[in-house]
Amino acid sequence: MQWMTNFSIPESPSPITYQSKILSMGSCFADSMGRRMKEAKFDILVNPFGTIFHPSILAELLDHALFKDKLNEGGILQREDLFFHYSSHSDLNAKSKEELGEKWAHQIEQTHQYLKDGSHLILTFGTAWLYEHQDFGSVANCHKQPQSLFKKKITELDRMVLDLFHVLDNFSRAFPDLKIILTVSPVRHIKDGIPENQLSKSLLRVLCSELERKLDSVSYFPSYEIMMDELRDYRFYKEDRIHPTEEAENYIWEKWINSQFTRETLVTYQEIQKVNRELAHRPLNPESKSHQKFLQNLKSKLERLNEEFDFFNEIETVSKTLQGFH
Repeated sequence: MQWMTNFSIPESPSPITYQSKILSMGSCFADSMGRRMKEAKFDILVNPFGTIFHPSILAELLDHALFKDKLNEGGILQREDLFFHYSSHSDLNAKSKEELGEKWAHQIEQTHQYLKDGSHLILTFGTAWLYEHQDFGSVANCHKQPQSLFKKKITELDRMVLDLFHVLDNFSRAFPDLKIILTVSPVRHIKDGIPENQLSKSLLRVLCSELERKLDSVSYFPSYEIMMDELRDYRFYKEDRIHPTEEAENYIWEKWINSQFTRETLVTYQEIQKVNRELAHRPLNPESKSHQKFLQNLKSKLERLNEEFDFFNEIETVSKTLQGFH
């Protein structure tokens, strides 16, 4: 008896390889998937402006990166001796306005380079609910400011389509080789309310469909549908009943790599994963001869892989451990 409603995901027409240069932006699910790709030694930049949930805010940031815009000082605020900006997550902070401007400029430049030289842009949408500051306008994060300063509202589909189509259409001319993968985060935003979250996710899914229809460079990966249909059980949620468990993330990750990676890339990925597992190995007796031999073999593998991937820190760690035996 089959206990799940499985569905197949077609292979990407523009798959990811180890030669790809990738920019991933969006919700905390983008962080999770991006971290896995970074650990697997892909060349990827993940959420340079911190976690961003709303499509229109992502569009603004991408537009800023395209034109290398300076920080709008009208959105700077101070809290607990740190400076933040309404256009980014609280991860982007500084001890002065000048330092915040410098950090912004660095992230803008880095993002621009990953767009200019990149092969793939991954955007993960979290919610269609948006907070608008009474003076600044739409914000990426409220930074724990008084709720009276903001108005919360659902964003109309037409606006989100227009915002993203504008910037992605510009990308198609400025960066014609850039492929764009859209996905809707499976993380539930139930603080907005259960019906409100469902309305939000529905709008985001239609947004992805509209952009895919309008732009040849856009494709869609169904992470939300995998969670809702194949993993529709609370055992696949953490205790907060909002975030997917590690088991659920692993399942979605397997679907991702099998649809988005080339066969050759999968083989290399599996080899790197095996080495990462060996690096995490904790021996019963760290001083045994067998463990020394294990480390020597591991170092040889790392040095071979280091010809193509950056394993410098890992080689240093293993070498220092081996030196401790002498």
